[in-house]
Amino acid sequence: MKKVAVVILNWNGKELMEEFLPSVVNYSPREWAEVVVADNGSSDASVAMLKEQFPTVRILQLDTNYGFAEGYNQAMKYIDAEYTVLLNSDVEVTPGWLEAPVALLDQDTSVACVQPKILAQRNQSFFEYAGAAGGFMDRYGYPYCRGRVFDVVEEDKQQYNTSIDILWASGACLFIRTAVYKTEGGLDANFFAHQEEVDLCWRLRCRGYRLVCVPDSVVYHVGGATLNVENPRKTFLNFRNNLLMMYKNLPQHDLSYVMHVRFWLDYLAAFKFLVTGQPRNAWAVVKARRAFLRMKSAYVPVRKENLAKTTLPSIPEIRQGSLLAAFYLKGKKTYAELQE
Repeated sequence: MKKVAVVILNWNGKELMEEFLPSVVNYSPREWAEVVVADNGSSDASVAMLKEQFPTVRILQLDTNYGFAEGYNQAMKYIDAEYTVLLNSDVEVTPGWLEAPVALLDQDTSVACVQPKILAQRNQSFFEYAGAAGGFMDRYGYPYCRGRVFDVVEEDKQQYNTSIDILWASGACLFIRTAVYKTEGGLDANFFAHQEEVDLCWRLRCRGYRLVCVPDSVVYHVGGATLNVENPRKTFLNFRNNLLMMYKNLPQHDLSYVMHVRFWLDYLAAFKFLVTGQPRNAWAVVKARRAFLRMKSAYVPVRKENLAKTTLPSIPEIRQGSLLAAFYLKGKKTYAELQE
């Protein structure tokens, strides 16, 4: 059994894998790391290409497209390495990328997840939007990162080169103890895609695990390779999944107030989409709220289980103030400014 399994979920991503898989294979020592591609029912020539060009890669052929979340859950049934790296197919890794995260996991059993520093593959002097140097969230469910607050992405000037405890690690490159993933329920299959890793990490943090960003490890992520920022489907998934995540994980004393505030903030977001000429995105927000209400009753037992297993009722990595107010009213555009 290898110590590390690097698991890449693929769906019709032949070109992406041809571009980025060589770095993963070259910089993942075969003595203790295995590279695995879980194919999510692709209809392109992905599997044939893998067999021909990457004979050392293990291929798991899933029978259909399970989506991002359930696709990884299915793949993890076949993983028995001590640590697993969930890695997007559009990530370029660098020499030694596995060493520092694995060393931390070896040294500190309180750490369940590790994220490297994630830079933009197409503009490598800047952080990457969906992860940067570690993820946080405000009390109303708005995620942000060291290196990215809303749409402001910082240039990497080594300002976040220290390791730090975080609330969530980006699903683009997430190191996790395999046993913890399986024991604590993995990714929420109902999310399909988007914010499923934030939900998992928040769940783990509530249960007393630590999550850490280790910037000694660096990877480059393209991002947006499946759905672009303006895609209404992505808007729908982000809003719906965020509401589900909040309902699942918020402490009881915060639930009513926070969800009431979110009602008004979500419709404010829909109004902004509408007046800026994005009616399909506005409608996606409305549909997301309706979908959340339809699904809410099914999540009552899930919420009860999460609350019963919570050992850390107050989480320091959740900002108690409003990120929206800090960003738009106080002009705090970076992580460093938010700490002032």
